[in-house]
Amino acid sequence: MKELALIYLIGAIGYSLIEILWRGYTHWTMSITGGFAFLLLNITDQFMQEKALVWRALAGTIIITAVELIAGCIINLVFHLGVWDYSNRPGNILGQICPLYCMLWFFLCFSVLPFGRWIRFIFR
Repeated sequence: MKELALIYLIGAIGYSLIEILWRGYTHWTMSITGGFAFLLLNITDQFMQEKALVWRALAGTIIITAVELIAGCIINLVFHLGVWDYSNRPGNILGQICPLYCMLWFFLCFSVLPFGRWIRFIFR
């Protein structure tokens, strides 16, 4: 349980820091989103532990993108908080996800996935 809590906390903080570095600011909902994304990423990585990193990164990209789409629909489309809007990006879906950020998540997974494995190793 402590392992999952730490993974969630690291995801919450890490996601928010990425936002601050990329956009100059973040929103508290991004901490929740990032925590869930990193938690799901780690669970998926455990199930795919025998697969090559590139396949795990691709699965991670799908997971992070799905979490962003769900979070965006709730945060931005239902509650109208306006945390982000990718409507001006090519290939966007509902203004909540777009190919550019999918590609960036893919490359980020190459460092995040091994970091998640290291955290799990510490707890075993």
